[in-house]
Amino acid sequence: MPTMANQQFTGQELFPLLRPEQVHALSEVAESISLQAGETVYERGDLAEHLFVVLEGQVSLRLARSDGPSLVIDEAVDGDIFGYCVCLDLHTYSLTAVCAENTRLLKIRAETLKKLMDRDLMTGYSVQTLISRVYFKRYLETMKKLQAIVQCGDGL
Repeated sequence: MPTMANQQFTGQELFPLLRPEQVHALSEVAESISLQAGETVYERGDLAEHLFVVLEGQVSLRLARSDGPSLVIDEAVDGDIFGYCVCLDLHTYSLTAVCAENTRLLKIRAETLKKLMDRDLMTGYSVQTLISRVYFKRYLETMKKLQAIVQCGDGL
């Protein structure tokens, strides 16, 4: 009988790439957590030990600025996965994740996913391709935001 975590995994973009035993291995190291609006999931520079799936709610991925409020780089909503740093061999988070509203997350020990990827190269390739698409999309959106900021500044 599938566990509750297995049932939650099936609708996400990452988990259909995995075989049932791999999904089961991840479900063994996952927990559902609930956070209130304004709560921080992790800070930029924190040790990257988990990745997260938004089950309900919204999380803002932010880049701190020394001269004012942080810049929203991306928004993670229902079904989105964030915190892939361990899968990219990065040991700390590059952004700060803050709940934009009351949110329920699936918190997964990222090292387990990394080990699955290392043991099964086809799965690893598929997961890395997915992660690359997510990061490239985020990069393009960030460039659009920065261009808008620069264009606003040119009009002053």
